[in-house]
Amino acid sequence: MLFEDILGQEHIKKHLTQSVDNGRIAHAQLFVGPEGCGTLPMAIAYAQYILCANSNGENNSGNESCNIKFNSFSHPDLHFAFPVTTSDKVKSHPVSNNYMDEWRQLLKDQPYGNLFDWYKQLGVDNKQGQIGVDEAVEIVKSLSLKSYEGGYKVMLIWMAEKMNQACANKLLKLIEEPPNKTIFILIAEDEEQIINTIKSRCQMLHFPPLSENVIKEGLIKQYGLEDSVATKIAQQSNGNYNKACDLIYQDSEDLQFEEWFVFWIRSAFKAKGNKAAIHDLINWSDDISKTGRETQKQFLLFCLNFFRQALLLNYKASGLVYLQPKTESFKLEKFAPFVHNANIIEINEELENAVYHIERNGNSKIILTDLSIKLTRLLHKKSA
Repeated sequence: MLFEDILGQEHIKKHLTQSVDNGRIAHAQLFVGPEGCGTLPMAIAYAQYILCANSNGENNSGNESCNIKFNSFSHPDLHFAFPVTTSDKVKSHPVSNNYMDEWRQLLKDQPYGNLFDWYKQLGVDNKQGQIGVDEAVEIVKSLSLKSYEGGYKVMLIWMAEKMNQACANKLLKLIEEPPNKTIFILIAEDEEQIINTIKSRCQMLHFPPLSENVIKEGLIKQYGLEDSVATKIAQQSNGNYNKACDLIYQDSEDLQFEEWFVFWIRSAFKAKGNKAAIHDLINWSDDISKTGRETQKQFLLFCLNFFRQALLLNYKASGLVYLQPKTESFKLEKFAPFVHNANIIEINEELENAVYHIERNGNSKIILTDLSIKLTRLLHKKSA
């Protein structure tokens, strides 16, 4: 993977390549950044730069056969770990090696993809994956072997916040004192979910969201879009290239989420003193609860963002508003006045609580019904 094919983040590319050129490679590094900013492709390009002895800031000057192996993400000294779960293919004790074909396909099709895309690739979006102790055992085993080409070995752990306690504890000593010429690259979106004992052992690198201009140029280069179309999509993507790509194909989960959200909000408005609307909310909760837990979590996070955008518009911060609802009869300008200082904190708390309980396998129909009834009260609150 060439650095020039990775969007933006020029200062990070320069930092990483210079650290290798100067022989200053940290044995444990944590790449932290929001979805769609390029942490995963950057980590792979960085691993290629190290393993293939590339130089001068690009992956085309070192070992040619080594660089070719990276085209299919199959270099024997590059190891991957990522969240997995049981499936039709693997009935028990799943580990990353069980899903390497699917993983390489994701890297080929969606290098900027998110966890939801990965679960869809596996066909398990009704489950929640994790990086468990079985994975830790596999990592210890694979890194105890000598490197295939006699140089470095790189272990890339994607969505490291999904490591459970048992896995993290088992890897602590290895991350602190890895075998000679062994490098750990952990990738995360939420560093707060990673235990401090792991974080303290890593050199941390923060990735900012991509700029609108970088996303626009990437869309024009990859998809051949007209400048005006690419600009509009870049504005809607909020620094997330994965979302920008979804918007092009019109297969973004946000389109379905918006449909659910609009029905939910309208039913909640009507529910005050209206029994029929209460039934609509209960039926809505029942329908959403039949989807996978990861889908439910993604939807509630979408709702959080929708409310925040409405709040910004209500308080005249239109320069920060990028959301453009696709539902013609639903206008953000008309909805915004109902989201204000008297209810936004409670709305935010209730949505976050719902995500928390769904993550912990609570009854999603009860959780969503309770949330819907509370939303009915909160939307009718008057601004202070």
